[in-house]
Order: sequence, then C-alpha cells, then structure tokens
Amino acid sequence: MIELLKNRLILTLLLGFFLLPNTYLYAAEPKSDAIPSAKIEQFVEVFKRGKEQYVEDIDDAVLFDYAIRGMVSSLDPHSSFLSKDDFNELKIGTTGRFGGLGIEITMEEGFVKIISPIDDTPASRAGLISGDFITKIDDTLVKGLTIGEAVKLMRGEPGTSVTITVIREGERQPLVINLIREIIVAKGVKTELLEGNIGYIRLSSFQSKSTDHINSHVIKLKKDTKNKLMGLILDLRNNPGGVLGAAVGIADLFLSNGKIVYTKGRTSHSDLEYFSTPQDIIHGLPMVVMINEGSASASEIVAGALQDNNRAKIVGTKSYGKASVQTIQEFGDGTALKLTTARYYTPNGKDIHKEGIVPDIIVEKDIKKAEKENKTTKESKLPGDDNQLIEALKVMKGLVASKSY
Repeated sequence: MIELLKNRLILTLLLGFFLLPNTYLYAAEPKSDAIPSAKIEQFVEVFKRGKEQYVEDIDDAVLFDYAIRGMVSSLDPHSSFLSKDDFNELKIGTTGRFGGLGIEITMEEGFVKIISPIDDTPASRAGLISGDFITKIDDTLVKGLTIGEAVKLMRGEPGTSVTITVIREGERQPLVINLIREIIVAKGVKTELLEGNIGYIRLSSFQSKSTDHINSHVIKLKKDTKNKLMGLILDLRNNPGGVLGAAVGIADLFLSNGKIVYTKGRTSHSDLEYFSTPQDIIHGLPMVVMINEGSASASEIVAGALQDNNRAKIVGTKSYGKASVQTIQEFGDGTALKLTTARYYTPNGKDIHKEGIVPDIIVEKDIKKAEKENKTTKESKLPGDDNQLIEALKVMKGLVASKSY
C-alpha cells in the first residue's frame, strides 16, 4: 500500500502541473531532473504514521488536502488551495453582492488581516481599519483556520449578527465589535463637483467595467462644468484593488504615452508589459491621486503609473504594498489553486511589494486638526473632517494657479 502510494505520488509530481484544466500556469524549466526521493519517502512515512497513529481515524483524501493546503499556504499569504466550498465563496465574493461585513482580507501569521473596509458597509461604519487583525469570530479562534473558513464564518444571512475580536496597533486591549450583516454591494464610483470646478471621483474597487464607469463620470463632470473642468482628484483610499485590466485601463485614460506597469515571473508567460495609448481624456489638466494604507494592488498600479509618468501628484499616506499577481486555476473536481505567479513593477522599475507607494505629499488623517483648519466655503461639498481631502484640494488649487502641470 505504501509503495503504491509512493509511486502514485512520484507520478503526480512528474505530471501534475501539466494536467491542470483551464489554467495559465506553465512549468518553469527545472533546475535539475533529480526527484527528491528522500523527501518523498519522508512524506510517505509521515502520511503512514498519521494514518495509523493519529488519535482519530482520518480519511486519505482529507490527509492529502491538508498536505496540499500546507504546501501552498506556506509560500505566501496570497496563495492557497481552495476546496469546493472555498472556491464557491470566492466566486460569490466576485459577483459584488453577498451577505457579509464588507472587508477585504488576507491571512498573515495565522490571523485574518484587514486590507481595507468597503465604503458604506457594517465594517466601515464600525470603524474597522486597514491593518486590524481579527483573532476571533464569535466563539471561534481564527488561528488555524483557512481564509475560506474565516470568510464563511463572517458571511451569513443579512440582519444576523456576528461578533469579532480585533487587535489594533496602538491599542492595549483587544476590541470586541458586534456587527449586523448586510447585503454587500460594491458601489464602485462616486462623483462630486468641488469648488473651483474641481472634479472629485471616488473609486472603491476595481471591477471589470470600472474603466468605462470612470470615463462616463469624467464626461459628466465636463458636462456639469460646461467643459470648464479645472482638474481632477481621484480618490483611491481604502481601495483594495481588483481586476488588473481595470487598473491598466484607468491609468491609460489619463496618460498620452509611457509605460503603465509590467509584470515578471519565472516563466515567459508571466512577463508582460502594458503601455498607454494617446488619449488622456482630460487633456493634460492637473490630477491628484489620493492613497492610504488601505490602497492595495490595482490602486497601487494606477498611483504608481501616474506618479512615475509625472502625470499626477500623490497625496495621503503610504499604500499597502501588495505587488503580487495571483491566478486562479480550477481543477476538474471543483477545487482550485490560487497561486502567486508574478510580481508587478511601476514604470520606473520600483518593486513596491511590502513597501507601498510613497506619496509626493504625506498627509496623515487627523480629524481634530482638520476641524480646526477647515476653511471651506458653503459652495464646497467637501467633508469637513476629511483632512486628507482638504489638503488634496489645496494641492490642486496650487497646481491650477501656477499651471505647473
């Protein structure tokens, strides 16, 4: 039995990556043809002892799932093996409508880490912020759970409650927060016209049609100002990212030339470059892009592209620092592999992974300070306690006045 298992495992290692259905993963050139037979024998021995000696009887398939999960999840926080239920949960999340709390999360050091809350959701209204660690969901400790299991505990019927325990930097005691689940709908784009004919667009996530939505909102701003739009503020704060194509498309809307982003992996299929087309839908008008610690992935692609091409001033705080690209590869049995296959780099070659985009003008969010310094007029629709947005508007007015754009 064990010898048969060993032979099957060797065959799987030899053929596995070439038998994945619906996948864009290609095998890299092997460094050596040698199979680590000692490690295979060790794996088989551990499997055998677990099968025979563990305090409870374990099904073979379950043991293999555990082994695969451990192998993949140990690579980085964004790679994982998805069971059928996990994969279904992921697909539900990408539809943009589900019952839950409204947070984008990852796993780090065995705990759920919040990348950012989604606008106007139970999570954002409860004051959850980027960098919070969720250690407990109701009575269940998060340590040891997969990200899919944690998501399943937080999702549920709208109107039902869930209590989460959060560890936050700077807080001595854990925060215990009760939330009521709601239907979460990614609202996408919000537009306002600020004083001085300055356009403001808030993008909460990158979805498949986000480029078209941004384009439509810019057209509306032009119409509302009778083609006298003076500049544009693009707010990407707490935007956790999303579709890569949308990030490239949105950056392209405001560029007339230059590179947008490029990716590098271990295979030639992972090495891609994206360049802008000569359009710039606001024809060189000044731009300010707002980011913070909750701006990740696609948000960082846009901010990095516009910063490196000297097309926009970046205002706010350093972004999250997620510069990895994941591909989802579905297996025939309904399970899937989410694997990091590439890293992306800004046009000037900056690797922002774990480093983030550093703003040109750093503005911490200080509500009390903002209330003291708020000198906006009645004409402005600017939130009075948003210090970063107040500063972004000041920067924009300076650019317009000096025509230094």
